[in-house]
Amino acid sequence: MLGSGILKGLAETAKNFVGSYIDESGLTTIEYPDERQTLAENTRQFPFLVFDGDDAMKGLRCVSCQICEKECPPQCIFIVKSKDKKPDHVGKPQFYPATFDIDLSVCMSCQICVEVCPFEAIKMDTEFELSTSDRFGQLLLHKGQLAKPNSHFQEIHPTDAAVSDAALAADKAKAEAKAAADAKAKAEAGIPRPLASSPEAVTIPPALGPPNLPM
Repeated sequence: MLGSGILKGLAETAKNFVGSYIDESGLTTIEYPDERQTLAENTRQFPFLVFDGDDAMKGLRCVSCQICEKECPPQCIFIVKSKDKKPDHVGKPQFYPATFDIDLSVCMSCQICVEVCPFEAIKMDTEFELSTSDRFGQLLLHKGQLAKPNSHFQEIHPTDAAVSDAALAADKAKAEAKAAADAKAKAEAGIPRPLASSPEAVTIPPALGPPNLPM
């Protein structure tokens, strides 16, 4: 029948309209900002940097490999590598970002930076209330503003955080086991530890003079 689709659509609209008064599941809107919607675990907005421990700068996981900067489609990440090194989560000396900036006005929340990071150092946040009248000043975030503790990651993305923590723990255990095995092998082989402060002694044989000839 001509127009049956329109009638079905109007009936569905009327059903939802009446149902919104008698059933909470029929409510399609909330009184924001007085009411807040529970965000899904896989919600993502903009990236942040993960750090371990209490000190954001000392515990930052990023080793300034710059892979995320190179792979970012809109090129909104800017990194300057440090000149010195600091220990990473397994105790290996690594570079760190002297500068790490993200321009949120350019970022398209594609999550490619998260996918390519081999150190579980950058993740996607769920914060979306970032409105500002200063586009260039307030939406260009620096390292200190981007750094958030691992507990924040565990709170907003518990499933992903558990996988990430397990991977880092496995890497650390593997590194510790390798170091212990190397130390044991050296001890069993009887290889003395070199003394960095004193050069090795070198024995030089005395020079041989000419034979005594009879007069």
